[in-house]
Amino acid sequence: MLDRTLIPESKQVNEINFIAPKKQELDNGIKVFTINAGRQELVRIELVFENVNWTEAHPLQAIAVSHLINNGTKMLTAREIADKVDYYGAFLQTDYGADQSSIKVYTLNKHLEAVLPILWSVLNESIFPQHELDIFKQNQQQSLKVSLQKNDFIARKNFAHAIFGNTAYGSNIEVEDYQAIEREELTGYFSAAYKPENCTIFVAGKFEESEFAILNKTFGKEWSNSTPSAVNVFSFSSSVTGEIFIERPDAIQSAIRMGLRSVNRTHADFPAFQVLNCLLGGYFGSRLMANIREDKGYTYGIGSAIVSMKDAGYFFIATEVGADVCTSALNEIEKEIDLLKTELVPAEELDLVRSYMLGSMLGSLENAFSHADKFKNIYFSGLSYDYYDNYIKTVKSISAEEMMALANKYLNTADFTKVIVGKK
Repeated sequence: MLDRTLIPESKQVNEINFIAPKKQELDNGIKVFTINAGRQELVRIELVFENVNWTEAHPLQAIAVSHLINNGTKMLTAREIADKVDYYGAFLQTDYGADQSSIKVYTLNKHLEAVLPILWSVLNESIFPQHELDIFKQNQQQSLKVSLQKNDFIARKNFAHAIFGNTAYGSNIEVEDYQAIEREELTGYFSAAYKPENCTIFVAGKFEESEFAILNKTFGKEWSNSTPSAVNVFSFSSSVTGEIFIERPDAIQSAIRMGLRSVNRTHADFPAFQVLNCLLGGYFGSRLMANIREDKGYTYGIGSAIVSMKDAGYFFIATEVGADVCTSALNEIEKEIDLLKTELVPAEELDLVRSYMLGSMLGSLENAFSHADKFKNIYFSGLSYDYYDNYIKTVKSISAEEMMALANKYLNTADFTKVIVGKK
């Protein structure tokens, strides 16, 4: 009989196995990376397009195209597209990111040959009907007006603009920017961005040669889009450092977002910085949670994160606290950072972070889709699976002395941008 009075033995994760994709090409040169795994007759096909032709005068063109691309083609209305996809039990999803935009389809293998032509039509024959654009503009303007009443949204918006300026990473979108969108702007961007030479396909699920043949038959032919384009590359001037205080006299809570531009995934220190971040504010047992939430009761939640993008990375701490304790919370946050810079992390605490991070990595690899997502992360950063080997090695071996050195290197609060929205 199992003795439930005994705590199960815990062990550190020793090895994490990644499924590397098979690389192929369609007849028109589009690269295809396939994670062929799983027993279910289900597949996810994701077409990823680099964002192009960024201009400060038209900051919303990539976002609007991503939202509206499946809202009408030469032959199908938005309703007809949705009905056709639903008929086959499939699911179509569009995603916009600062560096890439994508469109995904989830479908049963037996319906692949019927579903892919719908997706091809969306990527070649979208016309962005004016009435759909008008609805989009109206909805987005209303949504932005509502969001601008929320302190945390204002803090996030101003923080991004302060460290990244007028780029896709930090563009300070206003209601008027949505109103200014023109249909011709969208059709022009669609033709420039959604074309074979700007496309990479990631497939996950049960995907054999017969399925690849269907994919090649549909997407390996000539596409209609061919307008010249230049993939976005951003450089940044100095960040606006110091405190940005936006007063909201009626605020009950104040939103705090603070941090700075930092390294991204391509930098050698990035894995070690992730360990430091996890300890500080990257999980529920972090120091910031223990102090600001559990001990002081200033907030329901506080966290920190490191974000990696193609041309930059950034570190931030975010929370909402009672307006009457905002200054005290800021002091306690800086106190926790200073402790990391002056005192060695106890071995027991560091071991807990190691176990959490390795367990989270292992737990995130639950199916073929998550393996494909892990590959995308390194592919668009120009890295190999050596990155994950190094990440695991770093998590297991980083010392308290190295953590202190990293804190002194990357967490200089004098260089932080601190945005406070509410009252102090």
